[in-house]
Amino acid sequence: MTKKLFFSALVKFFLGFLLIGILIFLPAGSLSFVNGWIFMGVLFIPIFIMGVVLMLKDPTLLKKRLDAKESQKEQTIIIKLSGLMFMVGFVLPGLDFRFGWYTLPRIITLVASALFLIGYLLFAEVLRENTYLSRTIEVQENQTVIDTGLYGIVRHPMYTATLLMFLSMPLILGSLYSLAVFLAYPFIIVFRIKKEEELLTKELDGYRNYKQKVKYRLIPFIW
Repeated sequence: MTKKLFFSALVKFFLGFLLIGILIFLPAGSLSFVNGWIFMGVLFIPIFIMGVVLMLKDPTLLKKRLDAKESQKEQTIIIKLSGLMFMVGFVLPGLDFRFGWYTLPRIITLVASALFLIGYLLFAEVLRENTYLSRTIEVQENQTVIDTGLYGIVRHPMYTATLLMFLSMPLILGSLYSLAVFLAYPFIIVFRIKKEEELLTKELDGYRNYKQKVKYRLIPFIW
């Protein structure tokens, strides 16, 4: 563990907390937006716990997760589109609350929170299984194909986990309008997966055979 990595992780955590808090509560015009606090809790408490675990157990992987600089032009566009999706998707629930448009029943918020945490557990398991998992599309030195655990079910379990998490977010926030925005994510992630597999097939030894062994990319029996 290095002081620089610790400081970088801590700064990004608090900046993320501040930014998302502003996007949610400023449009709401109030800190009494309960769904907003539920969301902040289920999002940032696991992030903090996972960050501490990675800092202690695998600081190299934490450093990879903090590095979000894409080199491929198509992927930088994907990152920008995702950022726009999140920005709009986080602003709308606050406006829902402020102007009383339509708020989903609290039971949906609670169920969605449970689904989000399940997605987080899947994400944590993916990190445990695959220490090569960076936030950018790349083939790293000495990287090998992993075909066990969740990788024996789908080829991109990290994206399966994020799909469950991201589609749960607007439901936790209680906003159907936000859900409509977040429905763009499956299309974004399908494009990213296709580009990622082009690179892996070309540059990662054994990946072509892995694709024959594990047929499904994202969701078992569907795609």
